[in-house]
Amino acid sequence: MAGSRPRRVGVLVLEGAKPLDVGIPAQVFTTRASMPYEVRVCGAAPGLVAGGDGLSYHVADGLGALAWAEIVFVPGYRFPDRDDPPRAVVDALIAAHERGARLAAISTGAFALAATGLLDGRRATTHWHYTRALAARHPRVRVDENVLFVDEGSVLTSAGAASGIDLCLHILRGDLGVAASNHAARRLVAAPYRSGGQAQYVPRSVPEPLGERFAATRDWALRRLDEPLTLEALARHAAVSPRTFSRRFVEDTGYTPMQWVMRARVDMARELLERSERGIERIAADVGLGTGANLRLHFRRILGTTPTEYRRTFARGV
Repeated sequence: MAGSRPRRVGVLVLEGAKPLDVGIPAQVFTTRASMPYEVRVCGAAPGLVAGGDGLSYHVADGLGALAWAEIVFVPGYRFPDRDDPPRAVVDALIAAHERGARLAAISTGAFALAATGLLDGRRATTHWHYTRALAARHPRVRVDENVLFVDEGSVLTSAGAASGIDLCLHILRGDLGVAASNHAARRLVAAPYRSGGQAQYVPRSVPEPLGERFAATRDWALRRLDEPLTLEALARHAAVSPRTFSRRFVEDTGYTPMQWVMRARVDMARELLERSERGIERIAADVGLGTGANLRLHFRRILGTTPTEYRRTFARGV
């Protein structure tokens, strides 16, 4: 990436914009040495934009920023089910997409993308409180209320505000590799990855106080990926039965325990491919996958590429 042009990110602030939704992409992609992005926050016109939750925003750019951006984030905003955004905003989003920009909605920003027609026939999500309203207002959108985010290639949507972080980290992994995504997650004190297919919320009459215990078990496992890790070993560390561990683990992460372990091993292999000169066989052993053939098999299944191709794309000049 050295010497390459920063990727251009636009954050479109609409009337009633939610402050956390605006702040997430601006914070994640803010220009710094480790993050080759340039961010512009814009509105329908330059100047003051009345936001939600008692805040307003003074934006320097108008819709011209969407003609500049390669990724356009649309944060959530208040009362999205009442009116579509102004026609000029909708047209600018369509033009950006036609030019090749990716459009990414956080929370109720999905309503703005739906107003463009670009979500018609595609899967999408939004905050769980508004999923039915999105489906009713835009019946051609395949609304999925049971996921954190949906990646349809050139259009992406996420659920409530915190899942906007998951979406941003997902985009980072695709753009820059897992090392950069993990670095950003550590800076944000966020989970390195959560499944896009994880449920938005889990209704319980009495919450079980296992969150911290399970987090400690995941951290314990991440430090032992080169060792045999079984469901029984993980459950034993968490001091619960394997059945309870499996059920709660899926609720917490969107993966079964063994799916999570495999993804963690593949992600560790990705980081070693990006940041070291170790051979494929050595990396396979270091991450607990045994052989290069096994690593190649799971790499292809999970990522759709080979370790060699991945290294060629994301190696950091080691």
